[in-house]
Amino acid sequence: MREGHQGTGPGAITPDGCAVELYERLPAGTEPDIIAAAVPAGAHILELGCGVGRVTHPLLERGFTVTAVDESPEMLRRVRGARTICSPIEDLELGETFDVVMLASFLVHAGDAEVRRGLLRTCARHVARDGCVLIQREGGDYHVNVPRERVDPAGCTVRILSAEPVGDGVNSVRAEYVFPDATWTQTFRSRPLTTEQFEEALAEAGLTVDRYLTEDGVWVRAVREGTR
Repeated sequence: MREGHQGTGPGAITPDGCAVELYERLPAGTEPDIIAAAVPAGAHILELGCGVGRVTHPLLERGFTVTAVDESPEMLRRVRGARTICSPIEDLELGETFDVVMLASFLVHAGDAEVRRGLLRTCARHVARDGCVLIQREGGDYHVNVPRERVDPAGCTVRILSAEPVGDGVNSVRAEYVFPDATWTQTFRSRPLTTEQFEEALAEAGLTVDRYLTEDGVWVRAVREGTR
């Protein structure tokens, strides 16, 4: 387990507390549409933190080529139709570049600042000179609008139960996922980032915002500095 992360519930639990069987049940949502609208048709996408392929599979159906990376072999065994690589994202060194690099699932908010730097450096060294990086950020009220819940289309009640400070600007977030036949929980560390802090983190890795893709600022298209 990564420090400060844990998970409970049926089946395998990954180092960041995610439950493999849970993510097999959750749908992709709007993510594939947002991604497809922001990148060239048929692009080769490096998906960092692909999980079970929840977004991978819809992207493949839309005609994209995907190289899917995750540190969990249990997650990767569920991915079909994509090249898969088992590795922590921050350690990835493929020696090749891609039209699109994608860092979703709020991974940019890693509680450990060095891990976040490693994630963004991986994005920067794997994106082609004329390519782009797509990043999913937390919403502005993510850590203050708690507790809260929503019902997922898959029939799951998703609850963010708490976000408690643990020092150095980091919160310990506890989430619960309730299906009629099973319940999973995940506890993980997350660092809230203002827009300014987020853009500073990009700049540190040699990236800059090209545009915000959604009105809430959650999805961002970034490029290598000097290529806008």
